[in-house]
Amino acid sequence: MDLSLLKLGAEIRGIKLADTVPDKTINDIKDLVHKHKILIFRDQGIITGERHVEISRWFGELESTFYRHSRSPHPDVFRVSNDEKEGCTNVGRTGWHIDGSFLEAPFSFSIYHIVSVPKMGNTDFVPFDQLIGSLAQEMRSEWDRLWIVSDRRSGLTHPLIYQHPITGQETLCFHLGMTEMFVWDFDTDHARMTDWPETMEILKNIHQEIIKNKRELIYSHKWEEGDFIISDNLALGHEATPETQWHRSDVGLRVLHRTTIRGTNVPTKHKDRTR
Repeated sequence: MDLSLLKLGAEIRGIKLADTVPDKTINDIKDLVHKHKILIFRDQGIITGERHVEISRWFGELESTFYRHSRSPHPDVFRVSNDEKEGCTNVGRTGWHIDGSFLEAPFSFSIYHIVSVPKMGNTDFVPFDQLIGSLAQEMRSEWDRLWIVSDRRSGLTHPLIYQHPITGQETLCFHLGMTEMFVWDFDTDHARMTDWPETMEILKNIHQEIIKNKRELIYSHKWEEGDFIISDNLALGHEATPETQWHRSDVGLRVLHRTTIRGTNVPTKHKDRTR
């Protein structure tokens, strides 16, 4: 297994995930994904849906809360595309996010495999510890006082900034396209909910903080045939670039398979608690 460091994460060659992988190598991969946040396995060919699920189970129990497409190779594999006949469309284009921010315990890992590569259409990733570290003190203080509410009917509230349950690094919980409101100073005597204009302003500020240091922070992954990615979903945000939805007649067919691993840690400002 050969490992090369990238701007974000690590690229791995010399291992075929479709084959039997020794337990020691699996344990090394588990350690590396927390260390580097994202692991990119090149030259994997086509991984079957069943094998994709088997690999995913190295990291825990799968949770399938998403829409299923008739072309999906397995009930736990989310199939996305730029052609509605081939997969679910317009996925990942509602703003920077983590997967499962609407859950009590967001997904711990997201695992991707490209099946058909278009001429254009990247996935962008941003490391949250570096993003938080780049904030001006005033902005950092504001974010530290914010909690997100994805759906007010659920009553579920997560701190925007909290500590990663495994690495202890500061990280974020948000979805710029699936946040109904924020709460300032949650669980204090000064708690206050944002109205919609204020909510939109905060979402805009988060987006601007991500893109203003684009060259330094964002890793834009250009997919190659056979790529298989394991990501620490709690440690980084991602967004599909606009080209991912361009018509297949213009850029060719895009088909991406994704699995998600059930979260076991509830984001909290206090000692991390498990479900």
